[in-house]
Amino acid sequence: MDFFADIEHLLYAVSRVFLIPVLLLIVLSLLYAVGMLGAFLVEGWQRRRQPGVARLLGEARNHLQRQAVSSGDLELYILKRLEWLRIVSRTAPMLGLIATMIPMGPALLALGNGDATEVGKNMVAAFSAVILALLAASLCFFILTIRRRWLLQDLHRAERTLLLQEESA
Repeated sequence: MDFFADIEHLLYAVSRVFLIPVLLLIVLSLLYAVGMLGAFLVEGWQRRRQPGVARLLGEARNHLQRQAVSSGDLELYILKRLEWLRIVSRTAPMLGLIATMIPMGPALLALGNGDATEVGKNMVAAFSAVILALLAASLCFFILTIRRRWLLQDLHRAERTLLLQEESA
């Protein structure tokens, strides 16, 4: 029986090691989401003033460091540009779940011992982490969805522009 208790203690100790890194990743995800929200608002404002096709072609040319850009190059550039938004929108809820579950063990133990203060401390940490993670994921998903549409519209227009350039040459 001691063997199983030792395994339980080992698993608990290992899971507690991951709490701080997971909380740091949640904070970084939230900071990234807020930063991307600012960039998204600026981009939306710029789109009202300047067509997106010229900007997309210019950014892709600068990124690839060459003058001629194909439709496939633009698609890969768009995927690269959206990659971190997609990663954060998918992983932040999982990080929130991890950050919720780790403090639940000590909270349940404290509940069994009748220590309401310790239960409260652990539950505050658990729920705060999941709320921030879900907020980061929601912001990133919102930005990802709209930016994807913008970039695909720009891609469609750029493909027509590239096709017209090829036909005229």
